[in-house]
Amino acid sequence: IIIDFSQKEATVALLNYARTNPKPLVIGTTGLNDDEKNLLHLASGTMPILYATNMSLGVAVLNRIARIASKVLREFDIEIVEQHHRHKKDAPSGTAMTLAGCVAEARDLNLKDVLVTGRAGMVGARSKDEIAVMALRGGDVVGRHTVGFYNDGEFIELNHTATSRATFSKGAIKAAIWLKDQSSGLYSIEDSLGLDD
Repeated sequence: IIIDFSQKEATVALLNYARTNPKPLVIGTTGLNDDEKNLLHLASGTMPILYATNMSLGVAVLNRIARIASKVLREFDIEIVEQHHRHKKDAPSGTAMTLAGCVAEARDLNLKDVLVTGRAGMVGARSKDEIAVMALRGGDVVGRHTVGFYNDGEFIELNHTATSRATFSKGAIKAAIWLKDQSSGLYSIEDSLGLDD
């Protein structure tokens, strides 16, 4: 089994190589574009691949809870805030975008149509279906994600904080142990935890 947390260029090279030399792959590289995601799907036809933008078991559960809350709390506004260390290169994080995708899908929305990643100046009132994802960078913060559901008179905020990078390697190893017994296909961290039903 190969566990890959590299840059997307290296992940693409790995996927191309693995298509002729299949091995189970656990991939945690973020920032993949549509063509690179298509390559991921294509490669999963010949080997089991588990892809997740975050290997934390807590984030996998957060994705599920956020999806449920989004479906039930349809009148609530959704705002996602992610915070990472000063050296993180992509923004918003892959984890935040996955969370945004989960809540949009739960409401039968196309994320590309409702996504807001910044506000400045006279932007007008917030639209009903808007899903905002805001990124903060500073210090040595490993990772913090908040999915907020806001309504008149009440709000709920769901938080996950990673205090150690070891969290991600532990999750990836657990996923790899599960993946070794799977047939070819594309799997999620939720699949490995029995959360995707």
